[in-house]
Amino acid sequence: MGRILGIDYGTKRVGLAATDTLQIIASPLETVHAQEVLSYLKAYVQREPVEAFVLGMPKRLSGEATDNTQHVVGFQRKLQKEFPGVPVHLVDERFTSKIAQQTMLAGGLRKKARQDKATVDRISAVIILQSYLESRNI
Repeated sequence: MGRILGIDYGTKRVGLAATDTLQIIASPLETVHAQEVLSYLKAYVQREPVEAFVLGMPKRLSGEATDNTQHVVGFQRKLQKEFPGVPVHLVDERFTSKIAQQTMLAGGLRKKARQDKATVDRISAVIILQSYLESRNI
């Protein structure tokens, strides 16, 4: 079984998470600059078999597109072009940053660590990936 990668795409930073080889648990990987994410993913896919990508899709509470939605759709196209054999699943990412903040608070992270946006992006990627894993088991 290959790993599944979770992606919290932003125009500046991209939070990444991966499952274990049994696809049970999502763990944070890295936060990389948006311009470097494809090269990072290429190198990762060469080291580890990847079965799928799970990409967080930003939406408003009403379900409408946000200002960032078009950037995520563009990135989705790049992923599909660069990795044609790897499916890309979209997951609603509403509230992931808020849940990430609450998770860090509950985990006892200090205020300075909670304010680190790279950490928030990694944890958001974990939440996106974990929600996808849970939706498969329903």
